[in-house]
Amino acid sequence: QVQLVESGGDTVRAGGSLRLSCAASGMICNIAAMGWYRQAPGRQRELVAAINSGDSTNYADSVKGRFTISRDNAQNTVYLQMNSLKPEDTAVYYCNADIITHWGNRREYWGQGTQVTVSS
Repeated sequence: QVQLVESGGDTVRAGGSLRLSCAASGMICNIAAMGWYRQAPGRQRELVAAINSGDSTNYADSVKGRFTISRDNAQNTVYLQMNSLKPEDTAVYYCNADIITHWGNRREYWGQGTQVTVSS
């Protein structure tokens, strides 16, 4: 079994900052890419930021320069530092990871989501 557990979601004012964390646990052999997605009410889930095993990153245009993704391989954890938050960043944020288990299976896993609300 593999689990992704997110934390850090909160309500903040526009211009504020938040740091999201996502810890993967279970029978993990290796984690390739990890990422953060978000879904606002009435909208499709969208990629916010991703980081691969070589620490290459990519970001949605809407968050470039404001958000930073990073990972701690020893802790199987990915972070999303969000600065200069805007009301349009309000969404449920989901962690995603491409994981190879000890049994050699490889698939994507999702966290349960954490709510980020930015008030104007």
